Amino acid sequence: MKIGFSRVARDFGLAELGFLLAGVLIAAMAQEASGQGYRNQFVPYSTVGFGVGTSNYYGDMAPYRRVFPSTFKMMRWSVTGEYTRHFSPRFAARASLTWARIAGDDYLMNRSGRQAHQGFFIRNLHFRNDIKELSAVGIYKLVPDGRSYDRRPQFGAYLFAGVALFAHNPKARLPVPAGSQEKQRWVALQPLGTEGQGREGQDKLYSLVGFAIPVGVGLRYKINPKFDIGAELGFRFTTTDYLDDISKAYPDPAVWASGADPVQAQQMSFRSFEAQPARFPKKERTEILRKYLGLTEAEDPYGYLAGNPQLLTRGNNARQMDTYMTGTIKLVYVLGPSVKCPPLK
Repeated sequence: MKIGFSRVARDFGLAELGFLLAGVLIAAMAQEASGQGYRNQFVPYSTVGFGVGTSNYYGDMAPYRRVFPSTFKMMRWSVTGEYTRHFSPRFAARASLTWARIAGDDYLMNRSGRQAHQGFFIRNLHFRNDIKELSAVGIYKLVPDGRSYDRRPQFGAYLFAGVALFAHNPKARLPVPAGSQEKQRWVALQPLGTEGQGREGQDKLYSLVGFAIPVGVGLRYKINPKFDIGAELGFRFTTTDYLDDISKAYPDPAVWASGADPVQAQQMSFRSFEAQPARFPKKERTEILRKYLGLTEAEDPYGYLAGNPQLLTRGNNARQMDTYMTGTIKLVYVLGPSVKCPPLK
């Protein structure tokens, strides 16, 4: 019987799975350290590092089945700082702080003309989200260190896995009238409850804090005994389907009668009838929609969509959680072992 990762994660819990992975690494690390003979005893050391790089996400606007455009069309930035303790030639533990921006836009990512993408282009949603992440991971070095930091190999490669806590806040731009000189504003989407959340009889607002399992691979090159340069690719499995503020279907219009700012909430929830994409107000969607829908120049695509609501979709798969990925280039400084002072007499 085939069981996918998403089902295992739902049944067991992402946080528990992350702790299990990190625990296995730490247990193996302790076993290796205790098994070293006196003559080959490893001298533990620490490193600190700073990195910059890219970030992207996979979700309702960027599905896995379209790996290349989902990865590269809306790539954004990330920065990270880290502290690592190397306990043995093969094992280390790391604590990191990362700030990554992810983004998605139906106009940019789903304008290919393929039939499978037409529903996403019609949807006309977009977002950006700044993620602040605190992570703790175990590291397994594929190429072991020597007895001390200055004897580490010139090149190294490693795998890592662990657990992370992150805060996020998806935002989108308010629409402006065509030809208006008004500056567009970014507004937070979660307080609006764009799928009806927080209103009578509906789900509660989704959390802006979540857990993730970071897993990945890294390479490093020793510049000199005190400095390394490295490259790392890290993937995060999260506990939320709302990094992009999209998960389920459009709510019944009746729900907008109550709750916070119902006019703006409805405006940000449903944008299929806007002629201009919010992030590109000088662009025009009408002709592309006519082509997608097979309409003539005389036919109104927005009127056609209003008469065919089955063509209007919001979320793709509420059971599949969103994920994000970072690629990082970093500079690492070796602190070295602690210096033991002689006792005072």
